[in-house]
Amino acid sequence: MTSKRNITTLDEILDKKYGEKGNPKREEWEQQFEAFRLGALLEEARTKLGMTQEQLAEKCGTNKSYISRIENDASDIRLSTLMKIIQKGLGGHLKLTLQV
Repeated sequence: MTSKRNITTLDEILDKKYGEKGNPKREEWEQQFEAFRLGALLEEARTKLGMTQEQLAEKCGTNKSYISRIENDASDIRLSTLMKIIQKGLGGHLKLTLQV
């Protein structure tokens, strides 16, 4: 016996609240989410290495408040700065994907 479940996907929820992909409100949401995700990934990597924001900032030549702003999604970040934080600060590598 198979039971049917009513499952709503994230895309369906976003379509309803912000419009379909391509809609300016939806694109703004997607961009903000990616910035949040990037901040969360950096914070996770930093804490996994047992580093404070201040230690990370020192290693990559910036200040603690800038690292905090990135981790808390309150700052745009240049690709060169992101690379410096990942490579010099965290000892990692950045892998990007592009979706069109």
